[in-house]
Amino acid sequence: MVDLATVTSWELGKCFDQSVLPKNTTEEDIREGARLAVKYNCAAFYSSSPYWTSVVLEELEGTDVLPAAAIAFPFGSATSLVKVKEAEEAASLGCRALDMVMNIGALKSGRSDDVRRECREFRDAAGDALTKVILETCFLTDDEIRRGSEIVAEEGIDYVKTSSGQFEGPSMEHVLIMLDAVSETPTKVKVAGVKFPRPQNAYAFLLAGVDLIGTRDAPTIIDALDQMRQIGLVPAYRG
Repeated sequence: MVDLATVTSWELGKCFDQSVLPKNTTEEDIREGARLAVKYNCAAFYSSSPYWTSVVLEELEGTDVLPAAAIAFPFGSATSLVKVKEAEEAASLGCRALDMVMNIGALKSGRSDDVRRECREFRDAAGDALTKVILETCFLTDDEIRRGSEIVAEEGIDYVKTSSGQFEGPSMEHVLIMLDAVSETPTKVKVAGVKFPRPQNAYAFLLAGVDLIGTRDAPTIIDALDQMRQIGLVPAYRG
């Protein structure tokens, strides 16, 4: 959990994963997105496809911004074998953070063992890359959100993530359930689906205890830090 009273805009960048996800993304879009991730000191940069990993690696060379990829994105309905192959390929290409979409149909059907297995196999396939599993909270009940979060934590995944960002984003209630579900584990919470991007939404989630925000516009949110301090949403800087 970040203490927003002690971070500069530069340091705050590590609370954000920058992404470029539209299907019609071009190489220049990827390069521009990666350069912004570097400029704002983001934690990771996600391209629209592992196809662009070589370009991303070129742009991120010499920085600590992690090249990243989404697995089974955005529906998560692929078989575990397909997800494993995607994860293995992305890791072999050089991706250092991987976000896999959970099979929420299996979760909602009570097939918890299948969900556990795909999380475990994904974790193993990712090697030493950071692992993140996406729930897509807008399609789940509160009980399903809690159960999904618990499974992710029990299988040793680094982050449980609210959403793919392709559908409706999470409510604060959803996020608080997730934070509570993993509170006694090393697993952290990542939020995606912060729309427009509405900086105040992102800061509210960080204040609640979220460690990462995934967004297509991290620069706008980070640039709003002084404004959020001015209106009192974020504590004044005390170094």
